[in-house]
Amino acid sequence: MRRIFHHMFGGVGIFLRRLFSLGIPLWFVLLMVLGSLFATRIITRNQVVREVGGAEDFDEAMRYIEIKDIIDEKFIEPVDRKSMGYSAAIAMVSGLGDSWSSFLTDDEYKTYQLSSSNEYADIGMSLVKDSSGGFQVVTVYPDSPAARSGVVIGMLITAVDGQRVTEYSTDEVRTLIRSKMNGKFNLSVVGMTDPLEIDATNVNSEAITYRLEKTGAGYVQIHNFEAGSGQAAVDAVEYLLSQGAVSLVVDVRDNSGGLTTEAAIFLDYLLPSGRLFSDISKDGTERVTESDSMSLELPMVVLINAGSFRESELFAQVLKDYRWATLIGEPTTGNTRTQEVIVLNDGSALRLSTHSLLSASGIDIAAAGGVVPDMIVFNRNAAATGTTEGTVGGEEGTASVSDDTQLMEALRFLS
Repeated sequence: MRRIFHHMFGGVGIFLRRLFSLGIPLWFVLLMVLGSLFATRIITRNQVVREVGGAEDFDEAMRYIEIKDIIDEKFIEPVDRKSMGYSAAIAMVSGLGDSWSSFLTDDEYKTYQLSSSNEYADIGMSLVKDSSGGFQVVTVYPDSPAARSGVVIGMLITAVDGQRVTEYSTDEVRTLIRSKMNGKFNLSVVGMTDPLEIDATNVNSEAITYRLEKTGAGYVQIHNFEAGSGQAAVDAVEYLLSQGAVSLVVDVRDNSGGLTTEAAIFLDYLLPSGRLFSDISKDGTERVTESDSMSLELPMVVLINAGSFRESELFAQVLKDYRWATLIGEPTTGNTRTQEVIVLNDGSALRLSTHSLLSASGIDIAAAGGVVPDMIVFNRNAAATGTTEGTVGGEEGTASVSDDTQLMEALRFLS
């Protein structure tokens, strides 16, 4: 080691002697050394700035480090560094002002995985993403489509109907499986030569309720926009027309949404040629859904309330854009953003709004704070939503008895 230092300093000495032999003053040599150190510092800082995303991100990171160091040095109580870091992350996401975006700690993300996977209950199984990229079955409900098809706990699913899902997030796989509901589809399982066929026919058959009111209005209640609901709504309207319906009430109150493709099926049936809605990402990528030239021209009311979410809000706003229906009820919540779960390196995660649904006229319902009805009417009795009784029309042409104030107002309006 001494020999290495001897050679190193010896080399530096030779270099300096040669500089001085050239008549270069000491002050100039020192200036060159200081300049080199300063340049090295600038280059290093610039490299760090580029790695963290730019000067603004660098300044924010340095501010966080400065605050953390002051707290470590000055705060009188012991500091939980992990908790402090989580609080900072929560505050960052909260600062976006988007109630649908959130930060999940590592434990919260594990809980979220389990709870979100339970949304597969319609076919009777729960899934959790495996480290290999597949999705492991963690629950199978008795006498469910999954159980009847031979799905058992521990199976590792890698594809749905031949579409590999190893690069998918939990939300993406859930959406893919939901799109296959109300029919048959295959699951590819590790260790099995042939895929399993899941028969989910008629699982969502209860999504639509319909009847002909004594006023001659057809009433169609859409509980959700899951797979099969769009065509089921079309079939319901066709049946009501065959029974003599002269107007239409479409009830999407307390509709939790589902799939935009299902909402598009019903909107396409109702509306003439033109843009229905679009899905737009932050980079401006836009996917547009359009209607054909066929339409249904009929006096129409759409009922909405604060429980109308996502696709049901979009459905109502598009009909309002076309002036195709009168909206009655309460303002909706404005939950028309699509969230993506992004897992961080430490096992925590961000649930972040990454896409927004825009209506036919380009309205961002989430930014607008929801859909505002043409006529604001509140229900006297929430438990009576969607119900009418009696066999004869009342004096005002409505069903004889109903505590559903909003539905009664719709029937009066159409009469």
